[in-house]
Amino acid sequence: MIVGASRSGAPQRSGRAPAAVRPGGARSADAEGEAVSEAGSPEGGVYEWYQRGLQLLGNGDPAAAAMLLSRAAEAEPGSRSVREALARAQYDAGRYQEAIASFTELIAVNPTDDYAHFGLGLAASRAGELQVAAEHLALAVAMRPDLGHYSRALRGVRARRSAESA
Repeated sequence: MIVGASRSGAPQRSGRAPAAVRPGGARSADAEGEAVSEAGSPEGGVYEWYQRGLQLLGNGDPAAAAMLLSRAAEAEPGSRSVREALARAQYDAGRYQEAIASFTELIAVNPTDDYAHFGLGLAASRAGELQVAAEHLALAVAMRPDLGHYSRALRGVRARRSAESA
């Protein structure tokens, strides 16, 4: 379920899980306090990485979330949930070009994904690509006219485009 946009304007969804527990000496913690194996990869499997990435994102650490979620996306390139969470983390970390690429991948797989169009529109807006932003936000509004935050984002981008061309 789409929850809306955060204070930063980032697309939001919900979901959280506890971080891995570190028993014994076979594991250590990285800079973010996450459990890592002796080989340097995060503990657990892709699902645990995804859950910890969501937790980091929810706790206001999008850069760490993006790092962990990018590993999950490499391991499971076809996972829509992982790709979407990665795009959100990239957006929140201010990595707008990377977020644009991730949302674009989601759209390539499912062109009718209104949320991916919305996220791409927001990221393009932050990156200063107002034409791209307007196109994708308009598509998101057309697909889901019932979501007011989609319409507000589109109006904001159109106003910026008008102000810049004046």
